Amino acid sequence: MAIKERKEREKQDMRNLIIESATQLFLKHGYDKTSIRNIADDIEYSPATIYLYFKDKDEIFYVIHENAFELLNKELRKNEAIENAFDRLGGIGRTYMKFALENPDYYDLMFIMRAPLSQIKSEQKWEAGECAFGYVTETIGACLEQKLIKPADKFLLAMSVWSFVHGLVSLYVRERMCVFPLSDDLLRDMLYSSLENYLSILKT
Repeated sequence: MAIKERKEREKQDMRNLIIESATQLFLKHGYDKTSIRNIADDIEYSPATIYLYFKDKDEIFYVIHENAFELLNKELRKNEAIENAFDRLGGIGRTYMKFALENPDYYDLMFIMRAPLSQIKSEQKWEAGECAFGYVTETIGACLEQKLIKPADKFLLAMSVWSFVHGLVSLYVRERMCVFPLSDDLLRDMLYSSLENYLSILKT
């Protein structure tokens, strides 16, 4: 049993090593310019070794993608203790922004970096991403039921809220807010103020 457990631990350690290397290479060079050989060279193993753990580069990206969304979902759900659904929605929005601002490289990898997601399409699932978006939709549904926001289609409203917040942080992450002659601190304050203003429009 000890031998089996050791082998399983070594296998998981190798998977983690591959994931860590691939993550850094994707962030540094982009998905298209990173190859299995690049990852193998970085961890000082042969490409054949990587294929023992992952079928291709897209599967590696999928695992990284899922891990990042699991982390985001975990952060979003810290707002569950907020009883008022509208206040909880605001907390979710601020948490989303905070995650993006504190993890700009990972946010870029999750939402902006161009990369095929055939693994998600072939398996017809995106568990972590669906869970995070589902939590936003669930909270908006609660807001509608409690008549805390103006009547609207729950899913359209969820998409609207997500798109608004994503648009704001994407502009910031990709340094497109340089058109505003403001310090970085003021830019960040403006992001949060924009969110509060948007949510106030939804409120009944």
